[in-house]
Amino acid sequence: MTKRRTKILATLGPATDKPGMLEKVMKAGVDVVRLNFSHGNHAEHRGRVEAVRAAAAKLGRHVGVLVDLQGPKIRLDRFRDKKIELVEGAVFTLDTAMDPANGTQDCVGVAYKELPNDVAGGDILLLDDGRIVLKVESVHGTKVQCRVETGGPLSDKKGINRQGGGLSAAALTDKDREDIKVAAELDADYVAISFPRTAADVNEARELMQAAGGTAAIVAKIERAEALDSLESIIAASDAVMIARGDLGVEIGDASLPPVQKHIITLARSMNRVVITATQMMESMIVSQIPTRAEVFDVANSVFDGTDAVMLSAESATGSFPDKAVAAMARICLEAEKQRLTTQSDHRLNTHFERIDEAIAMSSMYAANHLGVKAIAALTESGSTPLWMSRISSSIPIYALTKHVKTRRKVTLYRGVYPVVFETAHTDHAKVNKEAIGELLRCGEVQDGDLVIITKGDFMGVMGGTNAMKIVRVGDLVEPST
Repeated sequence: MTKRRTKILATLGPATDKPGMLEKVMKAGVDVVRLNFSHGNHAEHRGRVEAVRAAAAKLGRHVGVLVDLQGPKIRLDRFRDKKIELVEGAVFTLDTAMDPANGTQDCVGVAYKELPNDVAGGDILLLDDGRIVLKVESVHGTKVQCRVETGGPLSDKKGINRQGGGLSAAALTDKDREDIKVAAELDADYVAISFPRTAADVNEARELMQAAGGTAAIVAKIERAEALDSLESIIAASDAVMIARGDLGVEIGDASLPPVQKHIITLARSMNRVVITATQMMESMIVSQIPTRAEVFDVANSVFDGTDAVMLSAESATGSFPDKAVAAMARICLEAEKQRLTTQSDHRLNTHFERIDEAIAMSSMYAANHLGVKAIAALTESGSTPLWMSRISSSIPIYALTKHVKTRRKVTLYRGVYPVVFETAHTDHAKVNKEAIGELLRCGEVQDGDLVIITKGDFMGVMGGTNAMKIVRVGDLVEPST
């Protein structure tokens, strides 16, 4: 059976808490789960992680866990009557000193207290993902007086963006700092940082994770306009990036999103980083059992662009059909991956390699793509070699053979990489090769006569030590199992 190379990241929530649903979404194709720390409490998140690991063990699967931090609350407070209707041309005031539960037709409180310092007359503020447009007329003390340019219904706790970016809220809040400690306790595989503006935000998160004793990889969510000004340094500081198209689209404009998405994916892959495409990918499937044609194209185009993973948010967390949303996404990815452009690459053909293990990874992929190789067996400690391999577009599966459970969970997010449990007591290379091929035979991934590339280091158990590539034919090293 053809393996899907693009990974699926699904958000957990009340919908996946229903009895049996977690196993259903895993069977449908989930590779990594997302815990949204903007909702729920630590006890709920702990329970979900335990449930994920129990279900994965039961199904014989490796499933990664990503903790998504809330970030700064740049939101309205609440309305006295829960909801109002703004009319074009009306005056509407945002007041950071107002009673947070007493918003009216004319004025509402704001949780983000620095708003009056961040805006000036003429600025455009976008509320509720851009559905409401306000033009700032004046700022007096705690009050930001605006004129409604695009009206409509407005309810409690809706988000606020400034067109073009520029809100100064720090990426990491006190809550985020505590949540990083919890993520470390949960042994999360990835932690996503909301609203980073510079590489310093990413570096701070990594330092906090290490101080908490965690090993999670750091994901930078690209959702601020100003993050695009520091994009290369943010990607370099991160292990992965998430294209968070909701807030980003509001700040830069929806028409600018497609080229920006393509640029981020290309740049991240060129820098050997993982990239996730997120937000509203299958939005209609919150209530529908089938996606719209536009959503089908959106997911497929992300695959064509080379994304490592596509993400479900409310579709799986609170939707009516989480398993069907995952199954539809998997089906679209598989079909898109049949197209020739997803299996060809000129990545780094003319660049200089700094590391031996990176050179081995690139050489292996070049050989595999030109020799009719059936599979690649990358014996790995940290997962770096299969990550580098996965930056090359190919239809050849890359198996990350490792004894480390954390590495197996981490590679679940890498495009075209599949974790395999592999432990050996041998130091003799011929015996290790035989065992590696034997493991792929046992899993049914190769058969007699197939060509397989094996990569490993001279010294087993040494991180960054991959320095050898061997091409073998199955049957020459081990007889196929009966």
